[in-house]
Amino acid sequence: MTKSTKSELWSYVKTIILAIILSFFIQHFFFQPYTVKGDSMLPNLKDGNKIVVNKVNYKYGKPQRADLIVLKSPEHKEEYLVKRIVGLPGENISFKNDVLYVNGQKTAEPYLSKAKQEKLPYEQVTNDFTLKEIVGLAKIPKDYVLVLGDNRPISNDGRHFGLIKIDNIVGEVNMRYWPLNKISFMH
Repeated sequence: MTKSTKSELWSYVKTIILAIILSFFIQHFFFQPYTVKGDSMLPNLKDGNKIVVNKVNYKYGKPQRADLIVLKSPEHKEEYLVKRIVGLPGENISFKNDVLYVNGQKTAEPYLSKAKQEKLPYEQVTNDFTLKEIVGLAKIPKDYVLVLGDNRPISNDGRHFGLIKIDNIVGEVNMRYWPLNKISFMH
């Protein structure tokens, strides 16, 4: 091999190594792809959807109501869940007649409109409950949130495993990119 060929080959190797390091850095600190598993977020996210999680919002920002998030499962430490934030620190949360109440005020959930249209007249998308009934507290403590799945009748969520520490949130779902011809941003 000539000296110029070796130099060119070494240049390609350095570029590939740099790309791998940069990819690892970006996935570890900023954005990470995930695959949705299960039907707890239907109809908004389906089993097998590919999503991109923005990790920066929850490292340096505050969670917001209705954010779609990926979190570490409180029941199975190696698993991750996709859920929606419905309750924030300092809030009293309840559901009555399929309506979310935050500190006693009706709060819209537009992401459930399709599910509510498809239900039978005697069915509820979200069964009645109060925060006190599910976690024994009147208000969500500092550094915690209440999360629910969009497919409320089958979702294993905060009604079953309680409140989630904000530190257990991996990040916010900003983009769905599967199927590949249907890229959509979540907000």
